[in-house]
Amino acid sequence: MYWVTPRHLAGDDDALAERIGDTLAGLGWRMWPTARRTLLYVSSDGLCGAEWILAAYPFELGGLPVAWQLSTRPHPTSVMTEWNAYFTTGVPYEALADLLMEIDSRKTPDVGFEGPETVLNALCARGWIRDVDRPRTTAVDPGFSSSVSLEMLPLLIEDADPRPDLVGWQAWAEPVLGVPYLWCACFSASVPHGLVAAFASSLASPVPVPRRTVPESAEGRLTVVRRS
Repeated sequence: MYWVTPRHLAGDDDALAERIGDTLAGLGWRMWPTARRTLLYVSSDGLCGAEWILAAYPFELGGLPVAWQLSTRPHPTSVMTEWNAYFTTGVPYEALADLLMEIDSRKTPDVGFEGPETVLNALCARGWIRDVDRPRTTAVDPGFSSSVSLEMLPLLIEDADPRPDLVGWQAWAEPVLGVPYLWCACFSASVPHGLVAAFASSLASPVPVPRRTVPESAEGRLTVVRRS
């Protein structure tokens, strides 16, 4: 077992389904398999959902298959979701787990009053820096290998707001310029900024994380703090 840093380049240790499944079970979310060979978890109040959709292979972000989709509904019986968030393979499971715990702790996870600065401030508090050209919408890690940015949303990102040309938070890691992305995440336009900030703050945490394997593309940029 290696304890490595930075977290945003540590990958998912090929355990993204298991680790997040354990987190959701610990929160008391119910789970059942679907006809699409996916695993659907629903919160105790029926308002929040998390679905492992890798087997269904719905679409890609940055050339990587989407693995987890999170969503909320205004009522348990609502057909339409308020917002959705999508995460590919390779995303550090600690950041996704912290986001889910924040979602579960909120009484009204579909409503938020924070502004975009909430996300950027969370990252800057962890030592990330604002992009020189887009300081109000983008922050990057000190090694310029990962970015969190408020951008025009790609196709297939679903949100209750039907207006075109909406922006939402996107995050990604590119350990070496020109090589495939390590992971990508995308939040639809209505995701509260406070929830994105919870994900971003965990993503940028300096606390080492345990890994049995590390991404090959990030080996030269990871620091092994200790072995156990």
